[in-house]
Amino acid sequence: MTTQDSSGAPKPPAKDPWDLPDVSGLTVGVLGGTGPQGRGLAYRLARAGQRVVVGSRDAARAEAAAAELGHGVEGADNAETARRSDVVIVAVPWDGHAKTLESLREELAGKLVVDCVNPLGFDKKGAYALKPEEGSAAEQAAALLPDSRVTAAFHHLSAVLLQDESIEEIDTDVMVLGEARADTDIVQALAGRIAGMRGVFAGRLRNAHQVESLVANLISVNRRYKAHAGLRATDV
Repeated sequence: MTTQDSSGAPKPPAKDPWDLPDVSGLTVGVLGGTGPQGRGLAYRLARAGQRVVVGSRDAARAEAAAAELGHGVEGADNAETARRSDVVIVAVPWDGHAKTLESLREELAGKLVVDCVNPLGFDKKGAYALKPEEGSAAEQAAALLPDSRVTAAFHHLSAVLLQDESIEEIDTDVMVLGEARADTDIVQALAGRIAGMRGVFAGRLRNAHQVESLVANLISVNRRYKAHAGLRATDV
């Protein structure tokens, strides 16, 4: 059914939310690519045929990790990784998040940045969410990188499952947040390259805090049930 706007002209049909772009030709850089989450994401994307560069403060360490991952993964220092990539995933520890991004502001200018950092604290009661001054890790990234296109995704993934070569599919959805549909579509499409995974739009960056915080709940689930739980959005 065709609708009309106030001038009487027909409106174009709504865009299919699952009509996502071809991202197979993009180079993905992973800052923190030598850590468990970064290595796991790099491995899964490269295994799916994506060109991947893993970054570290130490280029030699990144190159060693790349050699272990195989599938054509390359290694470089963080600055070179950012320069060589079309999309850059931030998978660094929370306590080094701000410092790392500040140091790479120039290299990340104009890039699509995907923040997957979860600000968490731990005590004898378990994991709990931290609230950054900016509201979330993703909003902190956006504040520190005014010339980048910042999105948030890949928060709820088990590093253990991502790195397990015997597992063919990762049964989970990826909540994707951002300000521009063209950017979140790209991130959704990248998530969909990984077997068993699906990217689902979950709002703007102002909603990133609760997405990041949910990881604390998943840690409690995993400890109680000795699992590696992920998320699925039903009826979508």
